[in-house]
Amino acid sequence: MRYELPPIAFAPCSCGMAPPDMRRRRFIAGAAGLALGGAAAALSGCTSLPSPVVRHDDGLIDVHHHHVPPFYLEEYRDRIAGSRGGRINPAWLSWSPQKAIDAMDAANVATAVLSLTSPGVWFGDPVAARRSARQVNDYAAGLARTYPGRFGLFAALPLPDQGASLQEIEYALDVLKADGIGLLTSYDDKWLGNPAYDAVFAELNRRRAVVFVHPTIAACCRSLLPDVTPLISEIPQDTARAITNLLFTGTFSRYRNIRFIFTHAGGNMPMMVGRMKQYGPASLSTLAPRGIEDELGRHFYDLAGTANKPALAAIRGLVPVSQILMGSDNPYVPLAETARDLQTLGLSAAELRAIRRDNALNLLPALAGHA
Repeated sequence: MRYELPPIAFAPCSCGMAPPDMRRRRFIAGAAGLALGGAAAALSGCTSLPSPVVRHDDGLIDVHHHHVPPFYLEEYRDRIAGSRGGRINPAWLSWSPQKAIDAMDAANVATAVLSLTSPGVWFGDPVAARRSARQVNDYAAGLARTYPGRFGLFAALPLPDQGASLQEIEYALDVLKADGIGLLTSYDDKWLGNPAYDAVFAELNRRRAVVFVHPTIAACCRSLLPDVTPLISEIPQDTARAITNLLFTGTFSRYRNIRFIFTHAGGNMPMMVGRMKQYGPASLSTLAPRGIEDELGRHFYDLAGTANKPALAAIRGLVPVSQILMGSDNPYVPLAETARDLQTLGLSAAELRAIRRDNALNLLPALAGHA
C-alpha cells in the first residue's frame, strides 16, 4: 500500500504565483545572495507550498534525521510508548515535513537522509510489519519528491522476516532509489550478527549497500535502572552490543562490501576495544583476520548526540576524520544544537567541512545531485 502525501503539498497557491518548482528555480536564479528562510517567505507571500530555499555549496548533510509518518504514529502509538518507558517524546507528536524543512533551513542543512527511529516496524506481526515498512518507505520517497533536493532515504526493513526484507531491499534500492538501508541494532533480542539475518546481509553485501544502524532499547533491558531513562544508558550500549556481535560472529569479515554507519559515535564501543582484545573468543583471529581495529575502523560513525570533545576523541582514536559524519537525531534533538556544537570541537576548517558535508557525499554520491 502506498501512502499518498496530502494534496496540499502539490496544490496551486492561491496567491497566483507559478508552481513550486518553477518558483524555486526563479528564486535561486534571482536571489542567491538573500537569507535562507526569510527571503523565500518574503518573495512567495504564500504559505501553502514548500518555501523555495537557497542552498549554498557549504550546506550541511545530516545522515541521522528521523521522520514520523502520521499513519505510523496513529497505528503504533501505544507500542511506541511501551518501548520507551510508557512515554512518547513530544517530538513524535509535533513532527511535520515543513517543521523538518524549517529546522534544516535554520541550521543551513542542505540535505537530510530520512530514517525511521526505534522501535521500527516489527511488533511480532509479519503481515503488519511488511505493510508498514512499504508504507513508511513510500512516504519518505514521497517527501523527497515534494521537497526536491532536500531529502534522501535509508529504507526500513520488516526484520526479522528475512523473506519480506529481501523483497523490500529490492523495492527500496531499485524502485525508490533509496540511498541505503536502515536497520535497528536488535530485533526480538537478537542482535545483527545473529545467523537468522545472514540472507539479508548477503544481499546487502552483493549490492555493496550502505547500512545505517540505529540503536533500539532491547526488551531485556528497558527497566534495568528504574530511576534512569534507558535513552541514557541503553541506547549507546545497544550500539556497542550490535557492533561486538557483528565482530565476534565474523559478520563484518564475511560481508566486507557493506559500508555501515553507526550512530552516536559508536556508542560505548570505542571504550570497549581493549576489552575485546583481552576477552574476545579464541577464534577471533579467524573471525576478524585483519584485526579488530581494521574491522571497526573501516566503517562510518555519526556525531548525533556526541558532538562533544570526549566522544570525538574516543572515535578519532579508531577512525580518521574522513569516516565521521554529521548526524543530528532531529527532531528528538534539535538540529541546530548539533550544528552549533560542531563549531566547538576545535576542528580545522578542512576537518569541519569534511564532517559537515564532504564525507557524506563521498559515501553517498547520489546526494550530490541534491546538495
